[in-house]
Amino acid sequence: MKDELAGEVPIAFIIRTEDSEISEDEIKQFVAKEVVFYKRINKVFFTDSIPKNPSGKILRKDLRARLAAGIPSGDSTQSKN
Repeated sequence: MKDELAGEVPIAFIIRTEDSEISEDEIKQFVAKEVVFYKRINKVFFTDSIPKNPSGKILRKDLRARLAAGIPSGDSTQSKN
């Protein structure tokens, strides 16, 4: 995600399982314990699917295009910051 000060900031696209009640704050807290401060996630988007090519690699270009279009995920559920 673009940021004026840092250039880009880390975000996460998460696919929830059917019974999951995990929140944005829980994900941010978990990641914050595992990574250096400048790699901490700024925003979490919950989505139905992650675009992948036939070999299974994540299509980051498609995810960036979703953000640029203002549609962060296939799901209408967006986290609150």
